[in-house]
Amino acid sequence: MENYILDYYTKIQSGEVVVCHNIRKLYEKIVHDLNTPGEYHFDLDKATRPIEFVERFCKQSKGKWIGKIFVLDLWQKAMLQVIFGFVDHEGNRKYNEVFTLVGRKNGKSSLLAAIGLYMLIADNEGGSEVYSVASKRDQAKIIFSETLNMVGQSNKLGRHLKKRRTDIYFPAAFGKFEPLSSDSNSLDGLNTHFCIVDEIHAIKDRNLYDVMKQSMAARRQPLLWCITTAGFVRENIFDAQYKYAKDVVDGTVNDKRFVAFLYELDPQDDFRDESTWQKANPGLGTIKDLNFLSDNVKRSKSDPAFKATVITKDFNIVGTTSEAFLDYSEIRNEETFSLEEIRDSYCIGGVDLSSTTDLTSATILVPKPGGKFLCHQRYWMPQATFDKADHSKQVVYRAWVERGLLELTPGNRIDYTYITQWFCRMKDDYRLYFQSIGFDNWNSTYWVKEMEQNGFNGLMEVVIQGARTLSHPLKNLGADLAMKKINYNKNPILEYCLCNLGVIYDRNNNITPVKTASRGFIDGAMSLLDSFVVYENHKELLDSLI
Repeated sequence: MENYILDYYTKIQSGEVVVCHNIRKLYEKIVHDLNTPGEYHFDLDKATRPIEFVERFCKQSKGKWIGKIFVLDLWQKAMLQVIFGFVDHEGNRKYNEVFTLVGRKNGKSSLLAAIGLYMLIADNEGGSEVYSVASKRDQAKIIFSETLNMVGQSNKLGRHLKKRRTDIYFPAAFGKFEPLSSDSNSLDGLNTHFCIVDEIHAIKDRNLYDVMKQSMAARRQPLLWCITTAGFVRENIFDAQYKYAKDVVDGTVNDKRFVAFLYELDPQDDFRDESTWQKANPGLGTIKDLNFLSDNVKRSKSDPAFKATVITKDFNIVGTTSEAFLDYSEIRNEETFSLEEIRDSYCIGGVDLSSTTDLTSATILVPKPGGKFLCHQRYWMPQATFDKADHSKQVVYRAWVERGLLELTPGNRIDYTYITQWFCRMKDDYRLYFQSIGFDNWNSTYWVKEMEQNGFNGLMEVVIQGARTLSHPLKNLGADLAMKKINYNKNPILEYCLCNLGVIYDRNNNITPVKTASRGFIDGAMSLLDSFVVYENHKELLDSLI
């Protein structure tokens, strides 16, 4: 038997296989664990068993490979040996959760369909319950249907398995393989042995993941495997799992039962550079057609909307929406600061009052040397708006409240006095010297008078919400965000708002901000933009005060 982990690692080291930083770091750790056994050791026989099962019993059912025996790529074999090969002294698997991020068309559905069969039949688990889950039943059935096709092409598998109305049944051990979705009526009472979470980026409510995770508690060596491309929806379970996976790989989080295979471009990579493509597409040239990817990249150069799809789905650069103003990589900034760093500073403000029944945002922007800024924000939402939100959104909003980023106000409308009081507290507590506060004139007459009566007289500045006023500052704001010049303290609400921010162009190439998602917020982005407009109006004075 061959150790595919070492084969793969050797090719990574030699440069024959091109991988990203996270894959390289993962395999460095895996090889170290392989050579220094402790609580867990590597069992080559157990590691190879699923590979032999797949290549002996499973056949492909799509495209040019239809009817052919499943032949695994080296990266797939190495991954399977990592997952199944490390065991404790009783022979139970080390890893009970896997997160795989890989570009589309790299054979993930076929691989997981085959492994689902292995876990149903050959993992020595009585009454094995295998589930393929996704946000929608049609998505969950993709892997299940592939499994059915494999059974249909194999006389040996067909003799042992029975297709029932909703599942595949294994009579010899009373096991079953069934597709489930978040709208299924049968999520309670599960006793899961193996769970495939397909395209986790599309799952908005983490309840499905949590239910499946908890359903594995009674099993001896259960396994939950999330496999996905990147996606466009932010602040969902994908973001949480992706961050957790990266933290485990880089050692920030110590979770010895979790393993992550993150096939993606590195931050400095240009997706148009063919030499980087294998990082997100380990099956390029064998599973995924090189010409297909090349054609996609060429088209993306002249089609901005398609570009967003390509960089997100083919290269796993975490996206926002297909019409977004900025890519997620441009929005994301890991820098943070303490509020003490803004004490005794000259600053400007920005406010997006929006609707009194929706989200309202206020921004304090502090210019710093070198064209940099510190950005501090506060958000308000009526309690009634929170109460009407669905469960998944309430979970996110509650997390924002607990972090002190969002305040829920009584009733069904926001009293703008809360905003006035916040500016007054910040001004007094941190001795801030406001030079101007930008605001949209819509529905603001009463609030402006209140601000002027509370120490901000002469500082309130209308920001007209049109292309003539906003276009140039918005372009500059986007450039500064992309260059990481605006430190917004990793505020997830602002990040979410920026992800929802799109633009429309007029015939003179001027841009106007718009909301790309009908139910998403952009209020934080707009209050930041209002403050940035004011900054540019007073740039010379403000820069002289730094």
